[in-house]
Amino acid sequence: MFTGIVEEIGKIISARPGNLSIAAGKVLEDMEEGASMAVNGVCLTVTGFDNKSFSVDVMPETLDKTNLGMLKAGDGVNLERPLTLGGRLGGHLVQGHIDDTARVISVTPRGDSILVGFEAPLKLMAYIVEKGFIAVDGVSLTVVSRNSGLFQVSLVGYTRQHTILGKRRVGDTVNLEADIIAKYVEQFNRDRGSGITADFLQEHGFLVG
Repeated sequence: MFTGIVEEIGKIISARPGNLSIAAGKVLEDMEEGASMAVNGVCLTVTGFDNKSFSVDVMPETLDKTNLGMLKAGDGVNLERPLTLGGRLGGHLVQGHIDDTARVISVTPRGDSILVGFEAPLKLMAYIVEKGFIAVDGVSLTVVSRNSGLFQVSLVGYTRQHTILGKRRVGDTVNLEADIIAKYVEQFNRDRGSGITADFLQEHGFLVG
């Protein structure tokens, strides 16, 4: 489990079929083989490392469903180690299981921030709500606005400087992971058939009659 708070930007050393070698620093401090690492939001297993880099294997399905298959030597990637028990949850709960990719359709300066718009698959838009969470390339962000097939996030200076999102341009492909809580609520509603009603909320103590 991750938080969507990127620890550092790594650099791709090599991108061979089924394997990535990544130069890094901070995330190597307590690394061990078999450990998990989020690379652009994708949970991968460390297969080897030294004092300057680490390697991960990437399954064909992951290459097909994420932007990892587009990486080449020299590219930057967002890196995050798993959440430790008792650690602060600065972003939101991120599993590292990418739902789909989206395309950057706009990059608009807005004061000290930049609004970035994405075109997302319709199947994911049900989980994307204004002021809700979304993980974009593994970065925990708040949705500023959305409509049937588009959503926007606001990138402050710190996020632009410390993640690869600051270099994203129109036409780029990003990884998306929807909020796990939204997925559970949608599944619950579908299984119940009737959805969450006022009576349900009152019965479970969320409303006072």
